[in-house]
Amino acid sequence: MAKGLVVILSGASSVGKSDIRDRLLGDEDLKLFYSVSETTRPQKEGEVDGKDYYFVTHKEFANSIKNHELLEYTEFNGYYYGTPKSQVDFLVDKGKNVLIEVEAQGVGGIKLNYPDSLAFYVMPTSMEELEKHITEMYKDDQASIERRLNKAKLDMEIAPLFRNIVYNDDPEKAVAEIKEKVLAELEKRSNE
Repeated sequence: MAKGLVVILSGASSVGKSDIRDRLLGDEDLKLFYSVSETTRPQKEGEVDGKDYYFVTHKEFANSIKNHELLEYTEFNGYYYGTPKSQVDFLVDKGKNVLIEVEAQGVGGIKLNYPDSLAFYVMPTSMEELEKHITEMYKDDQASIERRLNKAKLDMEIAPLFRNIVYNDDPEKAVAEIKEKVLAELEKRSNE
């Protein structure tokens, strides 16, 4: 049985990754399975453990790091987030295609484990547009706005390392661009 393809989705904070992710997961042609991340942040109202995130304690997260159970991990706002390796390995070994949404600095760890994965970086149309969007989303929390803007600027400096940069001026167009490249890769693999 052929192994599944790992598709990595990254991009600046508040650039629209979640919308693109949901559209990709809903596309029947791609047959993508979502890699659920582990986090130490508190569960928000409406979130489901095991669907939105695996909610764990700091000690459990530290053990995951110590035992090399995460493909990558990062800290933001005092909370940790990481991608469980066993979940991705299981799906890929079963021939399933896996979508991982991750911070830009986490892509390297995933590429080390899955060198033939496809990584996409979602770019805003402009820094001004991104700043406007972040300010609207977090209008009551100036500190959060500043943190997210600074992080977005740092992430965008990493963007040139990605082979596939997708501009999100239109989510439908961005999804179509990603879909085309994923289907081409799957077609290439089926012919090998």
